[in-house]
Amino acid sequence: MRLDKYLGLLLTMVLPLAAAGQAARTGDFDVLIKGGTVYDGTGRAPRRVDVAIKGDRIVAIGNLKRASARNVVDARDLAVAPGFINMLSWSTESLIVDGRSQGEVRQGVTTQIMGEGWSMGPLNDEMKRQMIKDQGDIKFDIEWTTLAEYLKYLEKRGVSQNVASYVGATTVRMYVLGENDVQPSPEQLDVMRELVRREMEAGALGIGSSLIYAPAFYARTEELIELCKVAAKYKGKYISHMRNEANKLPEAVQELIRISREAGLPAEIYHLKAAGTQNWPKMNKVIAMVQAARREGLKITADMYTYPAGSTGLNATLPPWALNGGYEALFKRLEDPRTRQKIAEAVRTPTDEWENLYRNAGSPDRVLLVGFKTEKLKPLTGKTLAEVAKMRGKDPVETIMDLMLEDRSRVDAIYFQMSEENIKQQIRQPWVSFGSDGASMAPEGVFLKSSTHPRAYGNFARLLGKYVREEKVISLPEAVRRLTSLPATNLGLDRRGFLRTGMFADVVIFDP
Repeated sequence: MRLDKYLGLLLTMVLPLAAAGQAARTGDFDVLIKGGTVYDGTGRAPRRVDVAIKGDRIVAIGNLKRASARNVVDARDLAVAPGFINMLSWSTESLIVDGRSQGEVRQGVTTQIMGEGWSMGPLNDEMKRQMIKDQGDIKFDIEWTTLAEYLKYLEKRGVSQNVASYVGATTVRMYVLGENDVQPSPEQLDVMRELVRREMEAGALGIGSSLIYAPAFYARTEELIELCKVAAKYKGKYISHMRNEANKLPEAVQELIRISREAGLPAEIYHLKAAGTQNWPKMNKVIAMVQAARREGLKITADMYTYPAGSTGLNATLPPWALNGGYEALFKRLEDPRTRQKIAEAVRTPTDEWENLYRNAGSPDRVLLVGFKTEKLKPLTGKTLAEVAKMRGKDPVETIMDLMLEDRSRVDAIYFQMSEENIKQQIRQPWVSFGSDGASMAPEGVFLKSSTHPRAYGNFARLLGKYVREEKVISLPEAVRRLTSLPATNLGLDRRGFLRTGMFADVVIFDP
């Protein structure tokens, strides 16, 4: 059910105080949260009230002194809020091996949203083969084909949180066109539309893209608009790691706004940022562009993580043409001296044609290596690119190519490239929610084999601790709204995002 329709019904479901008191006398509650300070997700000032839960629903809120329950939680001096929503989760694989999702549950996250360009379906046989070949520390069988089947697979295995996903524009493109720099024929575009239609009917949230990476980079704006038009018929959304977050950041925002306008659907910017020192001043223009589009009536929003460093593979330092045909084609190019030299020159040369994270970072000592597939390279985890280059007596760009070739992977890295002042400016925007852009991990088991960006453990806690409590960039009621009702409303989630009677009992209790 659409959320805007549901809210009209919700008003008739709120229990008046007399009804709440009557329900309380029955003592027929499963959980009673007593004496907490309730932040309901609206952004309004909190109230000191009790919250009663029966089954999976909130059934009473108010003064429930006479109530009893099988489980009573003493929430005095604690904040009680709707469960937090992670707008950008990469727990697609981590949940398979550990459905508890400790790294996120312990931050108050109760809902994970996946699908940044790549989704876990639809898959064909070649994509499944490549996925298995590319697996790193986490090993699993692929027992599904569609995105909907993957989500059911997670549910069957058991997960502690709610999960939902966009269908990846990259995934749909690879299903039909492979990893080549080609454009779809009219017939191929029809197949791509049909794949989107099936996933939307099965419950996908919309279209997700990640346009700095090959093969997504090869898609033209018109292709994305056509896929989004299908999603729009099902009240879907568009969400994008835009084509450029650096030298051509405003142009990338304009593309996203165009897709929203022409396809007729809401659009969200993934992990809003201005990457590279020279691009930091562009954030003012980006914010103005979004605000202008919103005044026009377009539903443009954004999410972000709360750190000045991003994380992706070393592949993000290479020109997109080098990955034409996929990683095996890249590795062959890296083994050919002449092509390798051409790639190295492209990495070193300033350009606006593609986004180069090596240049965004500004220096090889601002690139931290955190994830390798092969055991022999894992001791390099935690070292900077500059340190490894010095150890090997090689140029940093040559070292990037060597490491990818030796590891036969993208090699995960952290890039320091954003401004702390921009982070605060973004947090102040009322249309910005939050996403970790990481997997949900735990300091145990398979997760100890590699390192990761700290956002996997701290993105939401850092917002509440550093930017709310310590630096007072926004208030706690407003922070709770951005973590709960804002993303829930943007996504159209049913009965989630607010702490009200009749809503699902996704509740977090924390010490502010």
